[in-house]
Amino acid sequence: MRLPAEQRRLQLLEVARDTFAQRGFHATSMDDLAAAAGVTKPVLYQHFSAKRALYIELLESLGAELLAELGRATTAVTSGRERVERGFAAYFHWVAANPSSFRLLFGASVRNDAEFAAVVDEFLAAAVDAVKPLIDIAVPDEQRTVLANAIVGLAEATSRRALADGGEVDDVEQLANWLAELAWFGLRGVRAGQPAPTTASVTA
Repeated sequence: MRLPAEQRRLQLLEVARDTFAQRGFHATSMDDLAAAAGVTKPVLYQHFSAKRALYIELLESLGAELLAELGRATTAVTSGRERVERGFAAYFHWVAANPSSFRLLFGASVRNDAEFAAVVDEFLAAAVDAVKPLIDIAVPDEQRTVLANAIVGLAEATSRRALADGGEVDDVEQLANWLAELAWFGLRGVRAGQPAPTTASVTA
């Protein structure tokens, strides 16, 4: 069936996501992608000049999709704690619904290629910028950036563990609640430029 150009492009990206996730970048050819999409290779080349260009656009679109989900989840709420909770819930719902997308964005094959890694690093920087306004505590911007990086890394590491060896994110809401609680109460103890109080000083 002949699709409008933009609709065909989106279909090709969706097919590429699943095919690359299954086979990896190097083991997947443009012939493989054309066959999986049910189009001829010339049609594929009408939309993407090369396999590498397709892969880069795929990574960029996946990152933008995840950022949009986080934005929709956190923009409409007003309390700091609810923003943290909604942010984690949106993130883990996206990971649970799109495990192939997560593996493409955060897989080892991306980190082994400088050009692909740069695309993902740009996405992670944007994710940190999105998280920073959610950290509603009185700290300098540099400290807020470090804390935002820690939260992004916490979410990524937890998702990576859940999806290890072909696993799935079993209970999204519980996982989101656990991490939101950790982040929220952890942030409540942060003081600008001051070390955390020791147990002795708290109990004295």
